[in-house]
Amino acid sequence: MKNTLLGSIYLTLAASIWGGMYVVVKVVVAVIPPLELVWMRYLVAIVALLIIGFITRQKWRIEKRYFLLIIAIGVIGNAISIVTQETGTMLSTAQMGAIITSSTPAFMVIFARLLLKEQLTLKKWLSVCLATIGVFLIVGIGDVDLSSKLGGIALLIAALTWALMSVLVKRLPSDYSQIVVTTYSISVALIVLTPFVLPRLHAINISELTHPTIWGGLLYLGIVSTAGGFLLWNRGLQMLNASSGGIFFFFQPVVGTLLGWLILGENIGVTFWIGSILILTGVLFVMIEKK
Repeated sequence: MKNTLLGSIYLTLAASIWGGMYVVVKVVVAVIPPLELVWMRYLVAIVALLIIGFITRQKWRIEKRYFLLIIAIGVIGNAISIVTQETGTMLSTAQMGAIITSSTPAFMVIFARLLLKEQLTLKKWLSVCLATIGVFLIVGIGDVDLSSKLGGIALLIAALTWALMSVLVKRLPSDYSQIVVTTYSISVALIVLTPFVLPRLHAINISELTHPTIWGGLLYLGIVSTAGGFLLWNRGLQMLNASSGGIFFFFQPVVGTLLGWLILGENIGVTFWIGSILILTGVLFVMIEKK
């Protein structure tokens, strides 16, 4: 009972942190473009993870046969997914970012079937269809300008690539520390992004980086959202089974939507809520699926 309660607290905190991340990104990308922001965020996160790793005396050795898998996780999940996520958030709204990416668990069903040969039931198919319809409602229907539609497409790519990465992670041995895996995969993403970022850094206004809102947001994204969020989420999942733990993912869009409304003054339309309900219903079907 104690583990269940503690695990629930960890998962709630992690999902809430990620929900708040969209509001922070929306503010920080006004000064730091998405690609450069991801790169800076990972620099901060790696420092934090290395400190945590050495304090907790992690074993850093990875077998050679898993090198390519770690590289794929870093490129797909930590590079492509996060860059498209922050690009989409910049072009759209914090609510749209939180809701569309919450469809990730439903998309994981397809990748789990293709890569892990997991059974794809009628209920799982229904969940994917509902989530997809919900995404198109949010992205393509209603009074949404071109920028928001492009942002929605970028967010959809982010959800798909994050789902693929999440399934790839399951191919790693369960006894590998998540601190070690996350540090290596983020390092891969940092190496991949560096050639694209370095020529663009000079365009950033250094004086604006000294503003407390900007550097505070950068620290939040690197330490709290990336390093802390992953560690809380993975620790919580160790205390609960995966299907039960996944339900706590719902805190992400709820927090993202509420903070976007309260802090950024973003409006919430009818089609947005209809699409959101369909996505959450689809994801819930995945979470309650009996094995």
